Amino acid sequence: MRAQTLPPAAGWGWILGGFAIFRRNPIVLGMLVLTYWMTVIFLNVLPYIGALAASLVIPGLSVGLMQAARHVERGQPVGVQTLFGGLKENSRTLVAMGALYLCCTLGILGLSTLFDGGDMFRFMMASSRAERAAVEDADFIAPALFVMLMMTPVIMAYWFAPVLAAWHRLTLGRSLFFSFVACWMNWRPFLIYGAGLLIVAGIVPGVLLALLLIVFPDAANFAAAIVTMPMVLVVAPTIFASFYVCYRDIFGISEIV
Repeated sequence: MRAQTLPPAAGWGWILGGFAIFRRNPIVLGMLVLTYWMTVIFLNVLPYIGALAASLVIPGLSVGLMQAARHVERGQPVGVQTLFGGLKENSRTLVAMGALYLCCTLGILGLSTLFDGGDMFRFMMASSRAERAAVEDADFIAPALFVMLMMTPVIMAYWFAPVLAAWHRLTLGRSLFFSFVACWMNWRPFLIYGAGLLIVAGIVPGVLLALLLIVFPDAANFAAAIVTMPMVLVVAPTIFASFYVCYRDIFGISEIV
């Protein structure tokens, strides 16, 4: 595996590249993202095993979305089977990856109890509004910063790992290792990429919502819908497609099996 070190401006190019792919087939990509979300939500509401089941299938579903972006870029047919087809690629490694990510996340959340006595952990694991209300007034700044710091290397190791395991048939350890190294080598473009996502998916929608609330102060639901629909139908598919562009640019087309 060979990862290229790209200039910082490449980070913004990933977002533009994701939007270019989205424009080629917006309806299908939007449908697949909605299907992905609905699948994860459905699994999470299952009693007892819901969160575990969702965690186990997310790596495979993410591979399916990247496969869909690749097919759209190449002008190949795309459908719901493309999304769920990712579950069949090196499935044992992908399931193990999902389980490991869940364990790491829970472990880090558990360690955050050292800072607040477990308030944030209880808030994150709450299954009802009443449980969240009991701790929502707690100070989450210190534990949140701790979780962000500890989760950063986990996310770096996980970022490319599913597609490396699925498309390159790498083992769990090698997938995580090469993903972490690729992210480390390209921390500058990832910094620009993160800032771009913050602008596109955070600041711009927030400013638009604020302006709509000023113009329509008695129509909060209408304003929220005006902002939410483009987020769901345009921004989200663009972001998912940008994941593929990021992988393509760093590892190169020639590396894809």
